[in-house]
Amino acid sequence: MIHTDGGDFLLLERRRPAGFWQSVTGSLEWGEHADSAARREVVEETGIKQGVLVNLQWTQVYEILPTFGKVYAPGVTRNLEHAFSLRLAQRVPVILSDTEHVRFEWATGSAAVEKASSSTNRAVIEQLRLGASR
Repeated sequence: MIHTDGGDFLLLERRRPAGFWQSVTGSLEWGEHADSAARREVVEETGIKQGVLVNLQWTQVYEILPTFGKVYAPGVTRNLEHAFSLRLAQRVPVILSDTEHVRFEWATGSAAVEKASSSTNRAVIEQLRLGASR
C-alpha cells in the first residue's frame, strides 16, 4: 500500500475487471523474495522509485476472484498475500503500467477504504490509518 505522511493512499483501477480498485499487486518470480518483488512491482506499476518500503510482516489468504483465475495454475483458488507499506513524504508523480491499469487516484484514508475493491487492501489501509493515529 502506497501512502503519504499526510494520510493519502494511492489506488489503481485495473483494466480488467473494469472498476476494480486496489493497490500495487504482483506475483513472485521464481526464486524471488517478497521484499524484492514488492519493490519491483511498485516500480513496474507506478514508476515510483522513492519512499520507505516496509514489509508489514502480515500475510492474508484470500479467495481468487474468477476474473483473475486465468493467471494461476488450474485448481488454484486461494492465494497468500504479503502486505507492504511504501511511505512517501508527499504525493509523487505516477506513471501507470498501461497494460494493467487505466487510472490512479490519491485518496484520504476513509475514501480509500470506501473505494478499494479488495478486502485485503481495505484491511491494510485500516491498519496503516490506526498506526498513523498513535
